Amino acid sequence: MRRFEGKTVVITGGNKGIGFAIAERFASEGANLVIASYEEQVAEAAAELAKTGASTLPVVCDVTDPEQIVALYDAAEAEFGEIDISIQNAGVIYISKLEDVSLAEWNKTLAVNTTGCFLCCQEAIKRIRKHGRGGKLVNTASGQARQGFIYTPHYAASKFGVMGLTQSLAKEVATENINVNAICPGIIVTEMWDYNDRVWGKMLGDYKPGELMAEWVAALPMKRAGSGKDVAGLVSFLASEDASYITGQTINVDGGLIMS
Repeated sequence: MRRFEGKTVVITGGNKGIGFAIAERFASEGANLVIASYEEQVAEAAAELAKTGASTLPVVCDVTDPEQIVALYDAAEAEFGEIDISIQNAGVIYISKLEDVSLAEWNKTLAVNTTGCFLCCQEAIKRIRKHGRGGKLVNTASGQARQGFIYTPHYAASKFGVMGLTQSLAKEVATENINVNAICPGIIVTEMWDYNDRVWGKMLGDYKPGELMAEWVAALPMKRAGSGKDVAGLVSFLASEDASYITGQTINVDGGLIMS
């Protein structure tokens, strides 16, 4: 099924992990893809997606810089025309004991995860309003927005902010046929979770690589970690017309870790 044929989708943090899985899903459904990342390797990710026949545009973009955000959406419109869907997925995580969290680390986490999400939403809504047909925004929060976790107060705070931002924007644009929703991934197998397993494993005990993750997965009702495809399926649904009466929601995709 090619639900997004001819639609233009902007995905920040789309060059790896969950973001790349989301991009793969939209590519399979016919979308024009604008893949954004602060990393130069974004061009490689776009080239890989183009092998599937998808139309892609890589853009190097720092989501904490308002001018670069404007340039990102300018480039998207110049390449593909009107923007229909924007996925705010760029994010960073640092794992530190409370006394070791520096102000710089705190500020960087909120700048990327919360302010970056806000700036992209702001610009995307502006562009979607221009064509007047409505559109879809999906923001990546985290299970840590539902319940904080040890050694990541800055990350949890930043993702809780994404939830509040999502609800506020959804109310403001609800009558304009613009849906704004968020997702809360749990334990998803990506490069980030390799880092999490390694660092948390050292801080929480004498865990060997993979042991802590296995312990957490064993505690899940579904007894398995998630994949990028699990998250991408939810994002694809929220960006489709099947979700036209859903807005302001934050939906968990976590194997039953948090049931709310």
